[in-house]
Amino acid sequence: MRLLYIIFIFLFCTVNAQKALPLDTLKLKEAKDMLADDYGNLYIYKNKDFSFTKYDSLGKQLGKMMLTVPYKVQSVQNPLSLALFSENAQEMKFVDQNMNEIQKVDFKQKFGFIKMAYAEDLQQLWLLDDSTKRLIQYNFRNDTTINSYPFDVSFDDMMDLLVFETKVYILTRKHIRVFSLKFEKLFEAPLENGKRFRRENDVVLVVADNSILKYDPEKGMVKIFEDKDAQIVDKNILSYFEIKANKLYLYNLEKIKETKLQTEPDTKPTTAPVTESSSEKPAGEEGNKAHDEKKESEEKATDNTLQKLIEDSSEVQAVGV
Repeated sequence: MRLLYIIFIFLFCTVNAQKALPLDTLKLKEAKDMLADDYGNLYIYKNKDFSFTKYDSLGKQLGKMMLTVPYKVQSVQNPLSLALFSENAQEMKFVDQNMNEIQKVDFKQKFGFIKMAYAEDLQQLWLLDDSTKRLIQYNFRNDTTINSYPFDVSFDDMMDLLVFETKVYILTRKHIRVFSLKFEKLFEAPLENGKRFRRENDVVLVVADNSILKYDPEKGMVKIFEDKDAQIVDKNILSYFEIKANKLYLYNLEKIKETKLQTEPDTKPTTAPVTESSSEKPAGEEGNKAHDEKKESEEKATDNTLQKLIEDSSEVQAVGV
């Protein structure tokens, strides 16, 4: 009975929150990465031909870049200026909403070997220089180095970099680490298959292969979305996105919240556990009768809750997402 109850809750949440988006499976088949901006546009990066393509939510292509070497897309939260870094080319590109290059910053002439770059805004970059083991704050608009900090960390398996409020977030293949600008380690936790950071106001998120986690200074890394069958996941301010079996799915954040509010009261025990003293326990025939009545009442309450959940689930399936 309890197993059926859990299954129906899962079905109800899935039906209510999930929606398939009409993007051609051929466009998703060879995707190495997917990002979603806050307007619902999708960006597909393919390693096979180093292409970076922008689509709207209906699958219409809005722009495309053909790159000559691999680039790492930092973020698409501001679709008017997307930052792409290439370790191979030792440069960072900025592209506009039509996927046209609007600026390029070349690191070869001024620095040693830049392992990772983070664009804080439209003026400043944070650079990890592997040759000098330093973290550099660089204003690329006027070509000046603002600050330089000793940062003697391993650069070998680094995946991403983020600097926010005097904290440096380092993502490797198997860990997340947080440092102060004085190179003091503030936090470290194991994290498998992390790909990049995403910052939403003062919240720092990590996007992994099939999950999204939130950094909490008190609780550590908190998983907020996961689908073990997904190939790629991402989110914007309104939804989670995933590619699964070469199909694109969207999970609306508001609907997920509403579903949790609807199902939460039903998931609580129908009767609170009671601890009885020996003097209060029923004895003999009267005690057995009271026990049987209590058991029957609990079963009825559970059946009524399950019936309500089945009816709610049927209504949602009839209406659709």
